[in-house]
Amino acid sequence: MTALTSEWQHHFVETNRIRLHCVSQGEGELVLLLHGFPEFWYSWRYQIPVLARYFKVVVPDLRGYNDSDKPDSGYDVDTLAADIRGLIEGLGYTRAHIVGHDWGGAIAWHLAQKFPECLNRLAILSAAPVQHLVQELVSNLDQLRRSWYVFAFQVPGIPEWLIQQNLSEFVKNLLQEQAIRKGAFSKEDAQIYQSALAKPGVLSAALNYYRQMLLPWNWLWDWFNAAKPLTVPTLVLWGEEDSLLSPKLTQGMERLITAPFQLKLIPHCGHWIQQEAPQTVNRELLAFLRQT
Repeated sequence: MTALTSEWQHHFVETNRIRLHCVSQGEGELVLLLHGFPEFWYSWRYQIPVLARYFKVVVPDLRGYNDSDKPDSGYDVDTLAADIRGLIEGLGYTRAHIVGHDWGGAIAWHLAQKFPECLNRLAILSAAPVQHLVQELVSNLDQLRRSWYVFAFQVPGIPEWLIQQNLSEFVKNLLQEQAIRKGAFSKEDAQIYQSALAKPGVLSAALNYYRQMLLPWNWLWDWFNAAKPLTVPTLVLWGEEDSLLSPKLTQGMERLITAPFQLKLIPHCGHWIQQEAPQTVNRELLAFLRQT
């Protein structure tokens, strides 16, 4: 990746009273790539150079991750979506194509529901709207089994300490062992992720995403109030063998969207979809984002 990374610019953008560290390449319409847990901008390393042939690609470290600011609060989905809205404005744009994986995908869903005027197109990788995931956690035993860690993370302080003591094992178990395509993460990749998670404040911030998600006042409103249907063209890519998120989460997604919608399952692929099947993901993203 050395030849490619030399073309990437690292910079900070002020948004929503914090600074987000970003990596960017290319010119043209804006494409934002939003990473998930427990990653950072590096999870999009295979997509940045390919998309940058046609777009201005900007990849932030989300609030709390890697080199972005790590405030004590603001890990609810409303604030996280406002971070991205402000990032678009801070980059000098009014609209962007948004691509999100895992938590980045959940934020992208919410952004499209709350600020549709900010989006051109929406691409979701292995992610469901937060209110949909919470409903599945309560009603779907299969998803409850897959998401046991969400409840383990609710205990203050202890999960951070335990993960910190076993950080290399945590990265190996979650990334390398959960991947269906075992070549997706090299030892060097694992070390890079481990180093990013070891930075002061990152683990607490990352776990606060899950803690905020399950606070009653954050999900009860969504539980009893139907989400606004999306009005932007949407593509959903999902690994057929995702061990963390049940395929049942994709059922009925078309009812959440009034605009053109595509759902594509990637065979022999797990949760870490853009790293396990980069060529397939790149091809699908280019075909979708370049539609006129």
